Amino acid sequence: MKVEVKLFAVAKQLAGAEAISIELPAAATVQDLRNGIAAQHTELQDIIARAMIAINAEYVSNAASVPDNCEIALIPPVSGG
Repeated sequence: MKVEVKLFAVAKQLAGAEAISIELPAAATVQDLRNGIAAQHTELQDIIARAMIAINAEYVSNAASVPDNCEIALIPPVSGG
């Protein structure tokens, strides 16, 4: 299945896009999504492990499944002063 992942902050800057498309196997988990992002968009490898993933506006764990036709957001870690 193909999913679209919306990007924010530094992830958006690194990818040079507001969203990316990821090809996932059927019955994929959020960990599969993380692995797919790292493999298919190497520019995001450094932040993917620490980034939060939200599906349909709710933060999810790595064990959560990725349903078809869902809204996915990748929220990178933030820092400030």
